Amino acid sequence: MAAAVLSITAFATACGGDGDKKSDAKSDKPGAPAAALPATVDTTLGKVTVKDASRIVPLGGDIAQTVYALGLAESVVGVDTSGAVLPESKGKPTFGNSRSLNSEGILAQRPTVAIGSASVGPRTAIDQLKSAGVPVVLVPDSSKPEDALTRIQAIATALGVPEKGKTLADRTSGEIATAKAKGAQATTKPRVAFLYIRGQANLYQIGGKGLGPDSMITAAGGIDTGTELGIEMSGALTPESMVAAKPDVILVFQKGLESVGGVEGVLKLPGVAQTPAGQNRKVVAMDDLELGSGGPTTGVALDKLVDLLHK
Repeated sequence: MAAAVLSITAFATACGGDGDKKSDAKSDKPGAPAAALPATVDTTLGKVTVKDASRIVPLGGDIAQTVYALGLAESVVGVDTSGAVLPESKGKPTFGNSRSLNSEGILAQRPTVAIGSASVGPRTAIDQLKSAGVPVVLVPDSSKPEDALTRIQAIATALGVPEKGKTLADRTSGEIATAKAKGAQATTKPRVAFLYIRGQANLYQIGGKGLGPDSMITAAGGIDTGTELGIEMSGALTPESMVAAKPDVILVFQKGLESVGGVEGVLKLPGVAQTPAGQNRKVVAMDDLELGSGGPTTGVALDKLVDLLHK
């Protein structure tokens, strides 16, 4: 998931014709902070102006995490399936996952803004939201831990709470720096193969350069074997690729681990049993929103990964 540079230009327009005064548009949701809106932001879809953040639809679990961390849970009127697992989402309507969005389900919630990553889709669903007059803010995907900081600030600015975004980004930056320092001080340098597995879909891949876990593995003081093999993003999991990778650790998403029946299922995948990781049953799992996050939990997740890889 390639990251892009996101530049943000936010401005406040006047009330009552006084162009020098800042306007705060307040949410109609109880407990939600006042918003510095309208705000115009540069997104992967071009410039988008958000006038009202009282009914927010986050498209993706990491986006929902960020919106909640900004104190805007009361303004979220619906989430995708990856965001539905978050405690703050309890009782909120859902509308498909971030890669197969149901535009009718989203529009039924009467959103005033939809916000997600560049990879959400399908594009027809995004176009339908735009055609219905919903401002759609798409921020770049995350390919390294530090991308979380830009994404947090972009989301916060689009939703009219830039100062809360700065505070959250600063905290996340400190957590990332602490975790990276911890990884750099580790006395081991494990070879790690990230496997993207979905047993129910018969999908088995080995991750490589440009995929989010690659940068997390490196930041945690490990060696991404897929990247070392020259794999771009991801490639088919084969006995040959696993033997060539020679991983000391197999890293998977928790849902992927569950989809093949746990560690025993991973050890039965092509070539895994022949690797040092397979022989030592060294399989570690992290929640999808931890390892794949580009949001405010990035530093905490990185710290956890350091512990998993070097124990």
